[in-house]
Amino acid sequence: MKKYCFGIDVGGTTVKCGLFTADGDVIDKWEIVTRTEENGKNILPDVAQTILAKLEEKKIQKDEVVGVGIGIPGPVNENGEVPCAVNLHWGYTNVAGDLSALTGFSVKAGNDANVAALGELWKGGGAGYRDMIMVTLGTGVGGGIIINEKIIAGSHGAGGEIGHAHVEDNMTEPCNCGSCGCLEQFTSATGIARLAREELANTDEPSALRGQEITAKAVFDAVKEGDAVAERVAVRFGEYLGKALSVFSIVVDPQIIVIGGGVSKAGPILFDYIMGPFQRYAFAACKETKFALATLGNDAGIFGAAKMVL
Repeated sequence: MKKYCFGIDVGGTTVKCGLFTADGDVIDKWEIVTRTEENGKNILPDVAQTILAKLEEKKIQKDEVVGVGIGIPGPVNENGEVPCAVNLHWGYTNVAGDLSALTGFSVKAGNDANVAALGELWKGGGAGYRDMIMVTLGTGVGGGIIINEKIIAGSHGAGGEIGHAHVEDNMTEPCNCGSCGCLEQFTSATGIARLAREELANTDEPSALRGQEITAKAVFDAVKEGDAVAERVAVRFGEYLGKALSVFSIVVDPQIIVIGGGVSKAGPILFDYIMGPFQRYAFAACKETKFALATLGNDAGIFGAAKMVL
């Protein structure tokens, strides 16, 4: 009998859904709206409804389904419980238990960044490895730690919250988490743009960045054109991220570090600025850690969610 599973990635706007074979082949991918009104009470019932509808559409019997994996934007403990998920307007929610009751299937839940990291290890930039650190450079900085192909979530579900490592004592502006000097404030898309504005304010030097909207993409596009101001911004970005990753590497000792998120679309040029500081600060045994770009994009979450139950 052929076996199937579902991978679900819950975001603040949409829920990404995937139907997989037990071998990891994608049968179908689709999205539904995340209904966050009324404290998000409709989210899990909507997920259950779309799963059951997909079974009917594909003529799959319930006993052919091995389970459902689901990623949530918030801390998730080992029992699949979420103390809160701000973007979903949830307070305490027993995600695994509630969705299991609604579908009749075994359910495993995890933090969305950790789950995406598992997806990249399974079928993406980390494929072929067991131990990986994933860093997602987007509006914020997220991450995931995978050891022996298993997510390291920690006792509070905060394992892999790489973006909130303290990297700068002289920062007085608070991060979204409430602390000051977090990695996220310097290496996220918004952090890179802030570094660029600071650099432009400190020099009269001509730059392609002047007179346009300052974004991380604009910075790395300018770097590729040899812009000296953008180059200095990239050096600062790489110093913060490379040094931080050198610290994480001695704690985790990964085989590979995978960089994803919107900033990673700049491509391999990122490694020109990250690798130098990383190798300068890393412990000797970790200096040869491999680096790669993420390859699954927005599908990493559904792949990782499916992998949790396989």
